[in-house]
Amino acid sequence: MTVSDAVKRDAPQARPARTKVSWAWLGVLPFFIFTFLFLIYPSSTIVIRSFQDSVTKAFTFENINKLLHSQYLIQSYWISIKLSLITALGGGFFGFLLAYAAIRGGLPKSMYAALMTFSGVASNFAGVPLAFAFIALLSPTGLLIGWMRALGYNPYFHGFTLYTFTGLAIVYMYFQFPLMVLVIAPAIEGMRREWLEASENLGASSFQYWRYVALPILGPALLGTMILLFGNAFGAYATAQALTGGQINLVTIVIGSELRGDVLGNAGVGYALSLGMVVIMALAIVGYTALQRRTERWLR
Repeated sequence: MTVSDAVKRDAPQARPARTKVSWAWLGVLPFFIFTFLFLIYPSSTIVIRSFQDSVTKAFTFENINKLLHSQYLIQSYWISIKLSLITALGGGFFGFLLAYAAIRGGLPKSMYAALMTFSGVASNFAGVPLAFAFIALLSPTGLLIGWMRALGYNPYFHGFTLYTFTGLAIVYMYFQFPLMVLVIAPAIEGMRREWLEASENLGASSFQYWRYVALPILGPALLGTMILLFGNAFGAYATAQALTGGQINLVTIVIGSELRGDVLGNAGVGYALSLGMVVIMALAIVGYTALQRRTERWLR
């Protein structure tokens, strides 16, 4: 056998093997289609139409200019931010106490499972059904108000009204509490008892344990979850609309009135308001993600 014959025989073996086409990516194709249709395309549309005249479709900064110089529109952001902050802080604080008591308080497993199941259901109970549930409970003819009237106390005679900012905050707290329990529970479960035992062996008090051990570890998780609650309340629309009929000047309600298409609406301003909401929500997601990564370093 000559050298040339050997080269010819070995030549096919020297060629790189053909790379097999992987069809595994088809499994995630629905996710990318969903992301494009319900996230990328709507967000791009909002950005483009924020800088377009609603009638002529010509590009302009008039919508942004109106947004920055209208006290009515700026006030809608302020009311939404205030409502979201109050419900995020209240729901975060009391939800953390509830989750900590359920996990570290020695509750039977059946009660803990029932609490987590309820939290999963209640955190998704929002919108029009939630509004009507509270109307049936806390309206002037509601069930609980009727019981309180039978006991000689009517909160509506002392300034309380379900259809105001305070009433709306109470309704929002209904789904903020359980969401906090669901999100913060893994972080509390990740706290090791060895850390508490070590601090006690070193003579630390409960205050010192929380000050120097527990809070530095749980702090990012608490703050990140409250940011998540803030975004959850900031984007709510159906509950406020169904409960108050649009009387409270939330930014989501103002967007709805601007885009509804009546004679007083300006779709361009509505898109500009939506763009502001997208920016705020994006900042909230970035903050939550960064704090969540910081928490995971301790809980691995």
